[in-house]
Amino acid sequence: MQWLTSICITLTLASLTHTASAGVVIGGTRVIYDTARKDSSFSVSNTGTSEPYLIQSWVENLHDSNKAPFIITPPLFRLDADQENTLRIIHTGGQLPVDKESAFWVNVKTISASEKSDSNQLQISVKSRIKVFYRPTGLPGDATEAYKALTFTRQGRQLKVNNPTPYHVSFFHVRVGDKEIQNAGMVAPQKTLSWEIPPDATGPVSWQAINDYGGVSPTASAALQ
Repeated sequence: MQWLTSICITLTLASLTHTASAGVVIGGTRVIYDTARKDSSFSVSNTGTSEPYLIQSWVENLHDSNKAPFIITPPLFRLDADQENTLRIIHTGGQLPVDKESAFWVNVKTISASEKSDSNQLQISVKSRIKVFYRPTGLPGDATEAYKALTFTRQGRQLKVNNPTPYHVSFFHVRVGDKEIQNAGMVAPQKTLSWEIPPDATGPVSWQAINDYGGVSPTASAALQ
């Protein structure tokens, strides 16, 4: 019986400074799609010295895997060692809110493109994701300052944050006193988000957000209402 010669493994990776799959690096942790422009772009680099990769990319909805109203060009290409390519995200139409941001996932799948050999080999497929924020022109306020407008309330062991702005706010950390909320996530525009906190968590709430460039904001704090 001939053994299986390749196995595909899919992983999701993320970091605050860049997203990397094997020798492939995505230039940034997020893409801002400004509707004043006809497209937006991000780079993909092969930092390896010898191995080529096949790069496949697409956009999907944030909360399900349904197709989003965007295409990426080129959708599939070979990226040789020590090379970089720029991918363009294009809105294909469809009604999206004009009074607030919309968020989607950009998926980038990396597959080894090495020449096949007669010996058994482990072929690894790695999928990385970054967010794309579709930002209509003319939104009030400043996206980099949106985290300052958040308000927090506590009811028993529930901590709730309200985002009155038209921008998404991605948290770097949220703390009540010295108790940190794990995987705080992101609060959508004009929405609320709740977390369960330890019963002994006391004191003011403090938080930091991740900005458009993947950097971290200064710490904001407030007394709990």
